[in-house]
Amino acid sequence: MYTIYVGDKPIILTTETQKETDFKSYLLKSVNIGKVIKTLNNTDLKAVHLVHKNEEKLLSKFLKLLPNVVAGGGKAYNAKNEILFIYRNDKWDLPKGKAERKETIEETAIREVEEETGVTGLKIRKPLSTTYHIFKRHGKLKIKITYWFEMVTDFEGKLHPQENEGISRVEWLDEKASQKALENSYANIRILV
Repeated sequence: MYTIYVGDKPIILTTETQKETDFKSYLLKSVNIGKVIKTLNNTDLKAVHLVHKNEEKLLSKFLKLLPNVVAGGGKAYNAKNEILFIYRNDKWDLPKGKAERKETIEETAIREVEEETGVTGLKIRKPLSTTYHIFKRHGKLKIKITYWFEMVTDFEGKLHPQENEGISRVEWLDEKASQKALENSYANIRILV
């Protein structure tokens, strides 16, 4: 199973059909994804299930429905075991951004964390879950596929929010502050933190 978020509402890719309660099911091969997203955004439905019989093809068939944007991001820790958060569009988020040509996804993740926060000396510890969400840019729907990495740094310098990317704050948050920030964050970020 895969979960793709539209805001905080999930589209669940599955091979199983279930009795509909607070969600609606559609066949993946014949779905009108634009209508599904509109329905999710404009009703009190909690989720949508897209059903396909072949588990191996669930994600690849879904990703063909809309243009894909590949991104890399980081859950970065400092020496005090605090997590690096950014504040953008009135929500707490983790730094991430679009991959550039001829760049590995690991290079993308490190570059984006550095650009959005001013933090340097980042080293990747391990890959984390990949997240998927649907967004609208210039009136067109797209799927963002974000490859996340756990990172560490000894950086103790000044944090610099990348204002031209709409980031107004960058902060190292301890466990308690991280949990508080997640109350005003995105569903796919809550999965990672």
